[in-house]
Amino acid sequence: MRSHWGKSEHIREVLAEVDPDEAMTASEIRELLADHGVDVDSSHRVATVLGRWAEQGEIDVIRDRPYRYRFDDWS
Repeated sequence: MRSHWGKSEHIREVLAEVDPDEAMTASEIRELLADHGVDVDSSHRVATVLGRWAEQGEIDVIRDRPYRYRFDDWS
């Protein structure tokens, strides 16, 4: 469990630093993370973390194909 929490915090740190203006797919976020030295094994793992945050009301999910994640007023 600890490694998942650690990845989640790395994802949060990069997204807070970058503060994306537009909604992004999990694949786009994974590429962004890789550009910042955070290795996430799959887009599915990114989507899982983001889904948990969405359930807590921290981010918005645009339920389209593909799902997109919006970070308004989030950091």
